[in-house]
Amino acid sequence: MAKKTIVIQQVASAARRPAIQTATLKGLGLNKLRRTRELEDTPSVRGMVNKISHLVRIVEERG
Repeated sequence: MAKKTIVIQQVASAARRPAIQTATLKGLGLNKLRRTRELEDTPSVRGMVNKISHLVRIVEERG
């Protein structure tokens, strides 16, 4: 059984944002514009993405 994953891309800069938002980006493995990561689709990852939804977008949902 394949695990569900999501592909997220950073679309906005973390400059002049609260430190917690920058830390959340780093926690997801993002730190530069247009960088993408494929992550396991878990409630914790979804929560992190929702907290910084103005900085990232979900490119694709797999599985």
